[in-house]
Amino acid sequence: MKKNGHTGGITAVPFVPTAGALPGAEVIDFPRLLDRAGRRGVDVTRPVRLGFHELITVREGELRCSVDFTAYTLRPGGWLWVWPEQIVQYEAGHTDCDGRLVVFSAGFPGAATDRLIRDAEYGAGRLITPPDAVQAPLTATLDALEAEYGGVLGLPLEARAETMRNLLSVILIRLAHLANQGRPEPSGHGTFQKFRQAVEEGFTRTHSVHAFAAQLGYSERTLTRATRAATGYGAKRHIDDRVLLEAKRLLAHTGLTSGAVGARVGFTHATAFHAFFRHRMGMTPTEFRRLLHQVHLP
Repeated sequence: MKKNGHTGGITAVPFVPTAGALPGAEVIDFPRLLDRAGRRGVDVTRPVRLGFHELITVREGELRCSVDFTAYTLRPGGWLWVWPEQIVQYEAGHTDCDGRLVVFSAGFPGAATDRLIRDAEYGAGRLITPPDAVQAPLTATLDALEAEYGGVLGLPLEARAETMRNLLSVILIRLAHLANQGRPEPSGHGTFQKFRQAVEEGFTRTHSVHAFAAQLGYSERTLTRATRAATGYGAKRHIDDRVLLEAKRLLAHTGLTSGAVGARVGFTHATAFHAFFRHRMGMTPTEFRRLLHQVHLP
């Protein structure tokens, strides 16, 4: 990882492998993460926007962090999966925590695994605690992944990369299954996936279901039906939820004025943004920011 700049005051951290390491994925412990981040000018006790996946588990001790306004305490047996573009922040003082992190770029696991895990994004930032029968093989697979990353088994570079890809896929598919247990894949699922990706790429330009429907070649009714089947609510709310999340991130972690935040998330007029935010949050953007400061947002 390296510091790449700021997105409205939020440090953006892309995936950049350590010199001489395998491209695409790394396995490190938390003390080494802190050391590396410090040498590269990244303060992980401040909010950072990740450009990669971060999978965290703890063997001893505990690790406290926040992911997009939710605080987590990670203890042995738990797994936290942070997805790209989420904002993560660690509490200070965890140098004695015995934990491991797998950081990997979005394309590393491969297309087949990506199709199987994409629903886990609904659980992004959520703590997953596997049952004992699943935890033991997951830990063993992570041990094997760490050994391959360290090159202790003597495979050639290309073979190591492929072995790591397959071992990581086993972990991700199992965690995705746990995160989505009890939620069957609905009809129209592919339609919703396309819509969700389009919203992710275009919510700062338009908040219109009609515009996304025209872009994707669907009717508004089709998008709404597919979104409701996947999430339990309609297409317009899905767009507005994404807009609101980004607005909250910027209000919490930058010094931008509320008008500038509104412009960043696609509102032409500050009054329209204020009305939207008040309707969704029950308070103005300024009141939201003041409340966060009062409760000492980490």
